[in-house]
Amino acid sequence: MSLFASLTDSAYALVRPIVHATDGEAAHNLTLSALQPLPRARHALTSPVLATELAGLKFPNPVGLAPGFDKDARVAHVMPHFGFGFVEVGTLTPLPQEGNPRPRLFRLVEDQAVINRMGFNNGGQEKAAERIACLRRYGLPVPLGINIGANKDSADRIADYAKGAAAMAPLADYLTVNISSPNTPGLRALQDKGALEALLDGVAAAQPAAAAKPVFLKVAPDLEPADIDDIVAVAFDKGLAAVIVSNTTIVRPALASRHAEEAGGLSGAPLAGLALQRVRDFHSASGGKLPIVAAGGIASPEQAWERIRAGASLVQIYSAMIYEGPGLAGRIAHGLEKLAARDGFARVSDAVGTGAA
Repeated sequence: MSLFASLTDSAYALVRPIVHATDGEAAHNLTLSALQPLPRARHALTSPVLATELAGLKFPNPVGLAPGFDKDARVAHVMPHFGFGFVEVGTLTPLPQEGNPRPRLFRLVEDQAVINRMGFNNGGQEKAAERIACLRRYGLPVPLGINIGANKDSADRIADYAKGAAAMAPLADYLTVNISSPNTPGLRALQDKGALEALLDGVAAAQPAAAAKPVFLKVAPDLEPADIDDIVAVAFDKGLAAVIVSNTTIVRPALASRHAEEAGGLSGAPLAGLALQRVRDFHSASGGKLPIVAAGGIASPEQAWERIRAGASLVQIYSAMIYEGPGLAGRIAHGLEKLAARDGFARVSDAVGTGAA
């Protein structure tokens, strides 16, 4: 882990009680404000063991920042300092929107979890594009993904995704089509086979030919076997580069927190088992031929390694940083090096899918 990340983790340990006593969304905004002025990262955490490739992109290490942390691309330039091997910003919609009424973000400390019903709150693609264009001029040492969505009140959501693809593809290393948030009514219906085919056709047609980028699809964990089979079939037919498994869940396991019954998507530790199973399901349904990015409940090198052995080429984290500190990405990356050596793999990427049932 870098000295920068180590010092930041030490500072976070001191202020965490204060942070956790503050409203979750207010604390998050304060964090972004503190990070935004910091100098851009010039180097990435990497090694021959950690470096991997997916969709024609080179990733210094397989640990990425999940979307939601940096919705408006305010701090992407800083995140490689903490050990991230790639950064995904968003979800960004064509027009700015406030999202759902507050409060809409809840820490479930006893469960090491978070419930959110944010509702794609963001400043819109135009403002984010200005920041990302500036970032591109100065450089970023890791791949940048841009996660796109539809405005809540849009009369044509597929058209919104097409607008996002047209606007953001020239600035992205990859695009993520997010149709799996539970906090925009009706959005998950776009996972249905017919709607998904039309959506991906629209995204493909909208990408500028000279700047077309790999498309990742972010799916929900709350899927039936038939849904998974349909999504895999569409992914192959439409040439998707990867699926991100998974978003938050609307399922409520036994939880200890007083916020357990809040509406919204549940992330963090309680999601880990379900998200791991969905990685296994998509790996099995695709015969190991559809690249997978694992997200949901990953808080340690061992959990990341388990997802990789189950079939994931990359992993993403967010909620766990609230409890484990901002240096978690670096600790996971270094831990993956040790786990690969322990299990006899020359590279982490050599282990993808080797533990699949």
